[in-house]
Amino acid sequence: MPRWEPNARERLERAAIELFAAQGYEATTIEQIAAAAGLNRSTFFRHFGDKRETLFGGQQGLPAHLADTITKAPADLTPLEAVTAAFDAAATVWFAPDRRDLAPRRLAVVASSPEFRERELLKRLDITTAVAAALRSRGLSDPSATVAAELATLTFTRTITIWADPANTEEFSPIARRVLRELHTAATQLD
Repeated sequence: MPRWEPNARERLERAAIELFAAQGYEATTIEQIAAAAGLNRSTFFRHFGDKRETLFGGQQGLPAHLADTITKAPADLTPLEAVTAAFDAAATVWFAPDRRDLAPRRLAVVASSPEFRERELLKRLDITTAVAAALRSRGLSDPSATVAAELATLTFTRTITIWADPANTEEFSPIARRVLRELHTAATQLD
């Protein structure tokens, strides 16, 4: 692959996840990742601070994007509708069909390490915090804003698992909509 081709960051991320899945995280070097992407070590470091970031950098900006979409959603939308709009917007950027094949391998690599699972949970906390703040900015008070944000994060986590399943053919947005409705229905039945 020529060095001048676009999308160096995505190529590095793809190469890293494929190598981690094939030979393990510890056995994979930065040099191997760069070479598999058709790039060099210095290009790797222009995009990632370390090889661990190749697993988690792909969601960089997601919490802010979700929050921004919720904040800017039309005022007449319910909190659930605003969260749905945010997932729809995120799907086009972070969960495009051409990234789907990486999802099961990434999930497997993250699941293989307590450190990675912890980091994944911290990323999810960032989503919860950002969504809660956005919902509060729309006038939803606590504890409702926090509970709704936690519901959104649970939806996000469940949606990724379903979307990543190779047997599934449904796209991210319809899955997120269905899961959000199901979780909302379950939450309202707790009364």
